[in-house]
Amino acid sequence: MKNFNFHASTEMFFGKNQIENLPNILNKYGKNVLLTFGGGSIKRNGIYNKIYELLNDFNIVELSGIEPNPRIGTVRAGVELCRKNQIDVILAVGGGSTIDCSKVIGAGYYYDGDTWDLIKDKTKIDKVLPIVTILTLAATGSEMNRNAVISNPETNEKLGTSGENMIPVASILDPEYTYTLPAIQTAAGTADIMSHVIENYFGEEKDCFIQDKFSEGILKTCIKYAPIALNEPNNYEARANLMWASSMALNGLCKGGKTHGWTCHPIEHELSAFYDITHGVGLAIVTPNWMRYILSDKTVDKFAEYAINVWGVEPCEDKFETATKGINFTEEFFKKCGIPMNLGKLGIDDMLLEKMAKAVVTHRDLSKSYVPLNENDVLNILKMCL
Repeated sequence: MKNFNFHASTEMFFGKNQIENLPNILNKYGKNVLLTFGGGSIKRNGIYNKIYELLNDFNIVELSGIEPNPRIGTVRAGVELCRKNQIDVILAVGGGSTIDCSKVIGAGYYYDGDTWDLIKDKTKIDKVLPIVTILTLAATGSEMNRNAVISNPETNEKLGTSGENMIPVASILDPEYTYTLPAIQTAAGTADIMSHVIENYFGEEKDCFIQDKFSEGILKTCIKYAPIALNEPNNYEARANLMWASSMALNGLCKGGKTHGWTCHPIEHELSAFYDITHGVGLAIVTPNWMRYILSDKTVDKFAEYAINVWGVEPCEDKFETATKGINFTEEFFKKCGIPMNLGKLGIDDMLLEKMAKAVVTHRDLSKSYVPLNENDVLNILKMCL
């Protein structure tokens, strides 16, 4: 196990009616609030009106229309709003897209140059406006981590950045706020949670027993509760477990002491940069194909462990058979959740695959991944996804 630091600094308010704590949370930081959100769902489900009821003595400025793959232009607009209105704190209401956008707005407020610089070079991130979140989608874990992913449609780039000060100071997690989600968002969000765990689970270290048990537990939670949430959208137990799984999957709990060389996320980022597809859907397609591509004598033991401990596969005499069953179960699970499991179903053909493969290795050093990959490897995986 490698040396690591673990600091989960977000104050989490989990459960029904936790939004009642919002005035006390925000009062610590000031009265001028930037309220960020995406479409009209927070108005339909009542959160929007509740916020204004609770914050009647605050000055609220709105930034709405944040895209599912948040764009740098929206970030820039948010920075200008913050400066113009002397914002004290950002209240992000939504899923990972809204929260990611808000984090970079908070960092951009204190940066004199173009905000895209903070995406290209995370070392430029210093002070950040306080971020408070109200989560409405269990997926990215952005409510409890330092990461953000932003798209630049002008350059077809979708890149991640991170900063210690971008970690939200507080997050409100009411599982009831996820009841009205479209089924595909629940399914894609689950795929995103599972991908976060899988990226950390498959690593070189063989002595991270407790981290792997955390990971297996989160994966089994998703496998158990996603179908229930899809069949019974108002099932509190299912929604609560998925929401907490989202936060635990990417707050450092599973990755501490392990090598962090991700692969599926960088590949998917290029898919959604060029085609603006749903992030979790892209991950669901890429992940089992990546698994099949890297299955070898070197990795088979870990994949067999995954199959046995996560999917309950009975060990076969042939370890490759055991491992393959686990991979097949992964793909079948996403399919049963209603995710289209090839790129063709999303209207993506082979026209830009080479360009995307090149972009993957340009933006991310995959030589440090669990299994090192080059541009041709990435191209082969993308072809398997068609």
